[in-house]
Amino acid sequence: MVCDRCQVGRAQIQRLRRNSRLCKECFFVEFESEVHETIEEYGLFRRGERVAVAISGGKDSVVLAHVLKTLNERYAYGLELFLLAIDEGIHGYRDDSLAAVRRNSDELGLPLCVLSYADLYDGWTMDRVVSQIGRSNNCTFCGVFRRQALDRGARLGGADKLATGHNADDMAETVFLNLVRGDSARLRRSADVMTFEAEHEARQTTATVEWVPRVKPFLFMYEKEIVMYAYWKRLDYFATECVYAPQAFRAFARDLVKELEACAHARLWIRSGQRRSSENMQPMGRLWIPRPLHNDAHDAVTLAVKLCAKRVCC
Repeated sequence: MVCDRCQVGRAQIQRLRRNSRLCKECFFVEFESEVHETIEEYGLFRRGERVAVAISGGKDSVVLAHVLKTLNERYAYGLELFLLAIDEGIHGYRDDSLAAVRRNSDELGLPLCVLSYADLYDGWTMDRVVSQIGRSNNCTFCGVFRRQALDRGARLGGADKLATGHNADDMAETVFLNLVRGDSARLRRSADVMTFEAEHEARQTTATVEWVPRVKPFLFMYEKEIVMYAYWKRLDYFATECVYAPQAFRAFARDLVKELEACAHARLWIRSGQRRSSENMQPMGRLWIPRPLHNDAHDAVTLAVKLCAKRVCC
């Protein structure tokens, strides 16, 4: 079967977003072009800005670093990029992933800044936290520490923006997590492509902590396609899961999204976390659903809620 785009190469991937079959080279072109379109449509960057690229050594952040460097050169964004990594102090896990981060820094020719929990939080590492609280809610503690560490690292590096590798799958999981928790405030902003931008100037002058605006260039990119991009480009990334991750509540949301995907008869774009004008939205409890979604989509959301209730009750 030939590629739908070039009509020459052998099709090697089917893209759900556009329902097209592409060869490797055409897939690279479309993937990078769509990330560029997201950057342009939402105005994620301005010429001359210094951008910290959050990198853990995993596939999402490594692909993000490579793609941003490529697009910055191709489209002359005029950005000053540097890599920002956080050492949580997880023995046997973070050591190896930081080695992959350093190799990518050398390959890309981008400066690297590494901050550790031990230095930022008076000697507290995640291993030490777990030794005190046990193997429960570890990701909750780590998430709070890591978000603040990234902000502090971005400020120390003089960054105007902080770019993260969150993808469409991550956002779907986040929407469901906030739905299950009944967190309507976070549900409203959980899928924003840029956060803190509107409040940034006010926060700078009034807040004790100066928040750096965060951008998500991969917001509309599927995890599967990011994996294939990294594999076919032969990128150097660390694929081992964190030793504390199996107990994370997010794993439940990830399984839920996969179940919903398998049960739904049609693809469902979840944009409930994104702000939309009132004329294009209709309420469903505290969740806002775009009007084009009809009965199938509402059935899918209802199914998701039922699955949530079943699992939480069990």
